Amino acid sequence: MTRMLIIGPPGSGKGTQAARISERLGVVAISTGDIFRENVKNETPLGIEAKKYMDAGDFVPDSVTNSMVRERLKADDVQEGFLLDGYPRTAAQVAELDDILRETDLDLDVVLQLTAQDEELIRRLTGRATLDGRSDDNEAVIKHRLDLYHQQTEAVVSQYEARGIVAKVDGIGVIDEVTERVMYAIKVTQ
Repeated sequence: MTRMLIIGPPGSGKGTQAARISERLGVVAISTGDIFRENVKNETPLGIEAKKYMDAGDFVPDSVTNSMVRERLKADDVQEGFLLDGYPRTAAQVAELDDILRETDLDLDVVLQLTAQDEELIRRLTGRATLDGRSDDNEAVIKHRLDLYHQQTEAVVSQYEARGIVAKVDGIGVIDEVTERVMYAIKVTQ
């Protein structure tokens, strides 16, 4: 059984690697973005609340996000392990996740941090935006998203580093090579 987080800046390949890890380890990948969309689509009370913030372009408050994650981690499909993508993003969310896991006598096994230089991520994301025709992903927006990632994530990563469960992996390179580095890092950390 593996319970883990995947953390990395925008463009580092989290989504791609999460899907590959999920398949290889036989654990469910849980993206907070997917949780938000599912709750909004099903018009749950939490989804209705989250939609107000999402429609305004604001971050969904921790109270709503934490409640959604708490509910998702009660589902039967996570009993054999999970991979969380996009949560926790703040020190307060780390404390909440600790509480959620403590209720079921569980701990995280590993926190996988995909790393990459900002310059490479900007190049990657602007190229992807051009290919996908996304006008919202210009260099200024990408730099802002990277700044937010660095501000929010350093506190999260340092908390998990203190627990000795962070595995850092270079997220740049051929996808299969990155996956092999990831799987090796997970194996060594556990």
